[in-house]
Amino acid sequence: MSTATLAAFTEPDRPKNLLIRFITVGGSYVDVTGPGKHSENNRCDCHGCGDSCDRPEKDFLFRIRPDANNHAANCRAIPLR
Repeated sequence: MSTATLAAFTEPDRPKNLLIRFITVGGSYVDVTGPGKHSENNRCDCHGCGDSCDRPEKDFLFRIRPDANNHAANCRAIPLR
């Protein structure tokens, strides 16, 4: 990935409950937020395309991390804010 693409966008503010942040191929970010490792109330949100993964009672960190990483590896949406 070109560093010129990354430099074109600014990182959004980090929420207090941010656990992991992935950068997408489009230069946006996917945030994994929530209470943490042993909670089923974590979620991920893409700042580029607006997609999210929110499956009640199934979002333990070990399940949501690969989903968020895969989304970041494939999402080409650029941040519009």
